[in-house]
Amino acid sequence: MNLDQIKKILERYNEEQSTAGEKQLIEEWFEGIQQPTTHIPETVIQQDLADVHAALQKNITVPRRRTLRPWYYAAAAITMLIAAGSWFFQHATRSAMHTDNRPVATVDNHKEMHDGFYIVTTVKGKTEHLKLDDGSTVVLNAGSRLRYPIHFTEGRDLYLEEGEAYFDVAPDPAHHFTVHSGGLSTTALGTSFNIRAYHNEQKITVALLSGKVKVTATGTQPVVLTSSEQLSYDLQSLQMTRSTFSTPEATGWQQGTLVFKDASYEQVRNAIENTFAVTVINQSDKKAWTYTGSFRQETLQNVLETICLTESLSWSIAHDTVTLKNKK
Repeated sequence: MNLDQIKKILERYNEEQSTAGEKQLIEEWFEGIQQPTTHIPETVIQQDLADVHAALQKNITVPRRRTLRPWYYAAAAITMLIAAGSWFFQHATRSAMHTDNRPVATVDNHKEMHDGFYIVTTVKGKTEHLKLDDGSTVVLNAGSRLRYPIHFTEGRDLYLEEGEAYFDVAPDPAHHFTVHSGGLSTTALGTSFNIRAYHNEQKITVALLSGKVKVTATGTQPVVLTSSEQLSYDLQSLQMTRSTFSTPEATGWQQGTLVFKDASYEQVRNAIENTFAVTVINQSDKKAWTYTGSFRQETLQNVLETICLTESLSWSIAHDTVTLKNKK
């Protein structure tokens, strides 16, 4: 459904000439504006509405003898904002199919709104800084995906579905801040911590920089961490290991620093791919790594040369793909 068709439907409705089906669609949609199911923050609507309002006055002719419903311009403006009528198309399709699927609205090229949540996805080589509804901030590492409520209501629950993120939590004793990542739930009150949970790695790591957090896994007793402590959760054995760490180990990625301590090949690969936006393929017979080393804003070439020298490997790069092989 294009923009002209949307205008005509709204005009017919305003003139009380719309069909029964069009009237039902529009009125259901208008009712939804005041409900969470629209998934559009009020602040976003208010910011965009003024500009679109002026355009509507020029593009939609309305008879002077008739008084517009007070929400008419708001409805038309928001409709144009939602991908030129995607709501109407998806809502009509959903009604015809009798399903409960909710539409996904794209905010920008890495952020979507769906079912009351923002979904933020980062690509290799890019991190993302986010400010949440409660004032908390998040730095999302490359190759990651975070899902969190557009507006916090009863609780503050976020879902790190892939990758790594640093959380600086705004104090709110009445509402716990919980990040769900894989099989772990990390709950904090006014604190800062880092979670690493890439799917291709065999463990999830929670590193606490300040304050206190409670980490819970299904079927285990909660573990409380204090400053400079981290917990590693093995996804195969389901065992938790507590240890200490240095700040660069947990958050160096935010400054472009790579820090490895007994790192597996998958951990090294993820760090290189996310930092330099490349793909790493290991064609060698060396799969079990325990690599230790650090690189502060080094070039890809320097990082590869140092790591391959330690691991006795050779490397080559072509079209953003790094290939590791046994040294001849």
